[in-house]
Amino acid sequence: MRYARVAVGGRPVWGRVGERDIELLSGSPLQGTGTDVIGTVPREGAHWLPPVVPPVFYAVGLNYPRHIAHAGVPMPDRPEVGYRANNALTGHLTPIVKPAEVTGRFEAEPELVAVIGRTLRHATHDQARAAVFGWTVGNDVSARTWQHQDRTLWRGKNSDTFKPMGPWIETEVDALAQTTTLRLNGEVRAEFATGDMVFDPYDHIVEITRHITLHPGDVLWMGAESVCQLEPGDTVEVEISGIGTLSNPVHLEGNAS
Repeated sequence: MRYARVAVGGRPVWGRVGERDIELLSGSPLQGTGTDVIGTVPREGAHWLPPVVPPVFYAVGLNYPRHIAHAGVPMPDRPEVGYRANNALTGHLTPIVKPAEVTGRFEAEPELVAVIGRTLRHATHDQARAAVFGWTVGNDVSARTWQHQDRTLWRGKNSDTFKPMGPWIETEVDALAQTTTLRLNGEVRAEFATGDMVFDPYDHIVEITRHITLHPGDVLWMGAESVCQLEPGDTVEVEISGIGTLSNPVHLEGNAS
């Protein structure tokens, strides 16, 4: 099943995504507030929103062996997570806005995103698996100069529009058996096995819940194997087979295109 959030009449509405149409729902399937169908809209031309606005936004850093080797840092010996900011989220087909003052590397990272569906504390691996409501696609955009200038990642990772996510949540897929593809202007720039991680999502969920309670709607971004430079005027696509394709144009701040 594919669930999305779309803007209808200026307000966010959950929907069940079909081949041509989106069935609009009375509530949130994540929160159990009702899934009666209250209307439909065509998929084509839909205003896609981030499929969930998480209460807490967790993110894994270096989690793929090739990326770790490229960074020249030691292999991690346990799962570790960081945080990102909700204001950075944007949806499918909406622009990634490069701030006018950003210089140097401005890069995309294609990532699998786990969406939590249950309240969880001190989870076992089996409980962690059962707690994942579904999977979506993320693009971790980074301004590297800012990232290296700041003691935290507040600008380089968390500026507005730096975290496209979508287009929907897929609930019926073996996410770790898929392939992640990054395209720039239609050209493949990276392709890798989605599940080729040092620690998988369930390892991270077990580690998180040793100390922190997870709640429905929390998300966990799982890191990337490769990165790709972005420039205004580009269109970047992240596809994870079995889940979907997230596409976003890149604009320069202050410009319409």
